[in-house]
Amino acid sequence: MIDSYLCSMSTKPQDIFPKIISHCKEYGYVFPSSEIYDGLAAVYDYGPYGVELKNNIKQYWWNAMTRINENIVGLDAAIFMAPKVWKASGHVDSFSDPMIDNKDSKKRYRADNLIEDKIAQYEKKGKTDKATALQNALDACMVENNLGGLKALIEEHEIVDETGSKNWTDVRQFNLMFGTQMGSVAETADEIYLRPETAQGIFVNFLNVQKTSRQKVPFGIAQIGKAFRNEIVARQFLFRMKEFEQMEMQFFVRPGTEMEWYAHWKQKRMNWHLSLGIAADKYRFHDHAKLAHYANAAVDIEYEFPFGFKEVEGIHSRTDFDLKQHMEHSGKKLQYFDPEINENYVPYVVETSIGADRMFLLVLCNAYTEEKLEDGSERLVLKIPPVLAPVKVALLPLLKKDGLPEKAREIMDQLRFHFRCQYDEKDAIGRRYRRQDAIGTPYCITIDHDTLVDQAVTIRFRDTMEQKRIPITEILATIQDELSEEKLLKKI
Repeated sequence: MIDSYLCSMSTKPQDIFPKIISHCKEYGYVFPSSEIYDGLAAVYDYGPYGVELKNNIKQYWWNAMTRINENIVGLDAAIFMAPKVWKASGHVDSFSDPMIDNKDSKKRYRADNLIEDKIAQYEKKGKTDKATALQNALDACMVENNLGGLKALIEEHEIVDETGSKNWTDVRQFNLMFGTQMGSVAETADEIYLRPETAQGIFVNFLNVQKTSRQKVPFGIAQIGKAFRNEIVARQFLFRMKEFEQMEMQFFVRPGTEMEWYAHWKQKRMNWHLSLGIAADKYRFHDHAKLAHYANAAVDIEYEFPFGFKEVEGIHSRTDFDLKQHMEHSGKKLQYFDPEINENYVPYVVETSIGADRMFLLVLCNAYTEEKLEDGSERLVLKIPPVLAPVKVALLPLLKKDGLPEKAREIMDQLRFHFRCQYDEKDAIGRRYRRQDAIGTPYCITIDHDTLVDQAVTIRFRDTMEQKRIPITEILATIQDELSEEKLLKKI
């Protein structure tokens, strides 16, 4: 028997997160970027296991969008776009956050984030009335773009910065786009932007994709790509970075049906999260009080991180704003002729947008587990959903002699074309099991002397530590059944 517990159940949430960050570096998931030069704030590199996990997350999302939906196709638009794109989308004029500086520490913060943190503190202390009142006041300030009101809330609730100082500047707006130049001579170069979102590449290619893929409305365009935001303050590890990756799908619908599709995708996207076996009570929907200039409905899927419930994915009804704006600024028609109603119209759009990096962080936070065993020992294990695990199978010869390594590698050669495998012969078998637990490997296969006689191996299951003896000929089928993506996708 295993007396297991999540760290979040036994340790204060603020103490869990540093453990996760440390584990990411120690086991090759995430490294600070440019670390030998003391790093670069809010920029990270994915290590050997991190890149595998992130790729698996992206592939699972991609399959859920394009493989099981015949009316959703893919796109990979360029990061650089004509500057007029961002004028048309509204980013040049209104893509900003409320910023506030502390005069003593010289540190910069997002004003709304400071207030949200205070709300979370009230909730943890059971002061629900105060939390609700402050949330309502914050929502009102954000809707009205009341910067003075935001500062008043910060002062009224005696919000301090991380050094304890309450000496604040006024709140002001800060544009988040990174600018750069394109041209052979600096003096005559055109100013362009690193894209702050991936959606606009989809909108400007709407007709290209629709015509070449012969899609009929309703249909969607999916894309995974990098985006860049000059965040006022990037914090909480991978949660808020200046360079990040988005997984977005824009679903084009007939005007008047957008709320039906909005409800559809709201539920489908929550189902995607739950299909991975993550507890439903770790998620919640949060409706936007302040809608973006392009939306008539918006909701976030939030996950309970160690630092509180935070947005992982957004579902938005974007109306026809984007396509109409690009029509106006480009002078090109972006209309669809609907043969069912014999009518031309500009489609409405329902968007689903999830951060690949935030999903990566979610998976690790949910997986990080410390367990106390019956014998009094402890083990640290990453209970990553097996379909996402960076290494699926570890091959472990019991000894480094007597033909066991050769047999282990022979089995590995049979499996490596189906799964990411790892061979490990160093240290005692118990230490190797613990090492694979910390990596998150769901299945370990031990090759012993009996294997050479009965052609069978011992397979160990990460989460339960159960061990079973199975024939070598059944290894592939056993693990394929355990890792069946089809079973998971059918839950969506």
